[in-house]
Amino acid sequence: RSMEWNGNYSSVTMFLLLGLSDEKELQLILFPIFLVIYLVTLIWNLGLILLIRVDSHLHIPMYFFLSFLSFIDICYSSSISPRMLSDFFEDEKRISFIACATQYFVVAWMGPAECCLLAAMAYDRYMAIGSPLQYSAIMAPGLCGKMVAGACVSGFLSSLSLTVSCFQLYYCGPNVIQHFFCDLPQIIPLSCSNPFISQMILLLVAIVVGFGSLFVILLSYGFIAASILKISSGKGSAKAFNTCASHLAAVTLYYGTTLSVYLCPKSNQTMKQDKVLSVFYVIIIPILNPLIYSLRNKEIKEALKRLIKRATAL
Repeated sequence: RSMEWNGNYSSVTMFLLLGLSDEKELQLILFPIFLVIYLVTLIWNLGLILLIRVDSHLHIPMYFFLSFLSFIDICYSSSISPRMLSDFFEDEKRISFIACATQYFVVAWMGPAECCLLAAMAYDRYMAIGSPLQYSAIMAPGLCGKMVAGACVSGFLSSLSLTVSCFQLYYCGPNVIQHFFCDLPQIIPLSCSNPFISQMILLLVAIVVGFGSLFVILLSYGFIAASILKISSGKGSAKAFNTCASHLAAVTLYYGTTLSVYLCPKSNQTMKQDKVLSVFYVIIIPILNPLIYSLRNKEIKEALKRLIKRATAL
């Protein structure tokens, strides 16, 4: 039963997700692909967290932030992928009202937290390049801990306000979510009550957290560019740029896809495009982040070699 009678209205107790595709053959192809992506995401991100924890050479702010980015990616991916994978085998992709609210709460917590963490990482890169002599004193463990806590608390408060404002609305009629997970832009239009407050909170969170962290990132990179231009040797400026390349790639991918999903006006065509872009930022980016940071990173490669050496010596 997806409806429950309540006075003169019926209140929705169950939502139906449209999923990624309703074509059976395509679902059978997509299932093993997404299963592998999810498992590799878990292994790579957990591996990166463990490597950073066990290798003392990596106990510096950049890797401290990176381990939390991996943790966020695990939570992000785990809030969506298992459910999506099981839905491939369901004709009716039902999700209870509470499960939908819970899934959205986790997604809405991890998204803003990742924005804030990427901003903290940009500030860290600016300090490393702009003030290398004072870097250790400024980016002390206490400040790094506060930055990560701030990112988590910002994400939590954003998520709480968004989830409460959306799921206390009255849902009495259509209950089909045109997506493969519970996301606010697809849920709010199903409401029978006035969604103005929910939309305002969504806009406020987008401006304060989304654009606020993007502003910090752009500002940091502006100062980084100015610092790099001051470096006289070509080798020195190349090394400085190399320090930021991974973070810049991660920021471009994350903000590029999320902004195009949430800022574009909606139509049936853009709904399909949104699904593809959403797959990118909730499923593909969590697998790409550890790759982006590891493949071009000499320190992580060295740490991995040391770990393998230690393991084979046992």
